[in-house]
Formats: sequence, structure tokens, C-alpha cells
Amino acid sequence: MPIIQVQVLKGRNNEQIKSLIADLTGATVRNLSVKPEQVRVLITEVTDTHWGAGGFTMNEIKKQRDELMGSTNKFQ
Repeated sequence: MPIIQVQVLKGRNNEQIKSLIADLTGATVRNLSVKPEQVRVLITEVTDTHWGAGGFTMNEIKKQRDELMGSTNKFQ
């Protein structure tokens, strides 16, 4: 039974998550020759204060980018 774990930044809507689960399930079925019922997909949403890159939280990166580019630019 394949188990797929995905971590994403919080903020995606239910339709995006549902689509991701369907796409990952389909790819797993095609590539591993298993039934859809055997595939498990676990999506974990992480807040931007608990996700880091380059020594900064994503929250800090967003703030820095907004200051440089203007508040209309939204980094995801």
C-alpha cells in the first residue's frame, strides 16, 4: 500500500488539495500498478512561521519581498 506524504504551506483551498490528492493517486496507480483504493495520500499544511528557507521563515521572506516589490506581490 503506497503512502504519499506531502507538506505544503498553509493557504491552499479544499479544491486544490482535492485535486492534488487525485493527481498523486492517479500517478501512483499508473506507475506502481496498484489500485486507487490502495493509495494513501497525507497532506500536512505548515504555517509560514514554521517553514524555513535559507535561515529565514517563509513569513520573514514574504515580508522582505513585499517591502522590496510592494504589498501587491504575494509570494507563495
